[in-house]
Amino acid sequence: QVQLVESGGGLVQPGGSLRLSCAASGIIFRINSMGWYRQAPGKQREWVASITSGSFTMYADSVKGRFTISRDSAKNTVYLQMNSLKPEDTAVYSCKADVQSKPDYPFSGVWGQGTQVTVSS
Repeated sequence: QVQLVESGGGLVQPGGSLRLSCAASGIIFRINSMGWYRQAPGKQREWVASITSGSFTMYADSVKGRFTISRDSAKNTVYLQMNSLKPEDTAVYSCKADVQSKPDYPFSGVWGQGTQVTVSS
């Protein structure tokens, strides 16, 4: 069983910064891509950013230049540094990882429970 636990959410003023963390634990042989998604009230979940096992990064246009995704593979942890936050960034942020529990097992997508980010003055 693999679990992802996010942390670092909270209330921040417009223009401020937050750093989210997501740590994977359990029976893990290898993690491929890791990513962040968000869901605002009344809206569908949207992809925010991803990072591959080789640290190649991709971003949604809405966060490009403001958010930075990174990972510490030794700790099975992915981070999301969010700068210049806007009220429209308010959402529940969830991480996702493609995890292989044992050799020769298929990769499975695992989700965290989410952390609330609120940008408001």
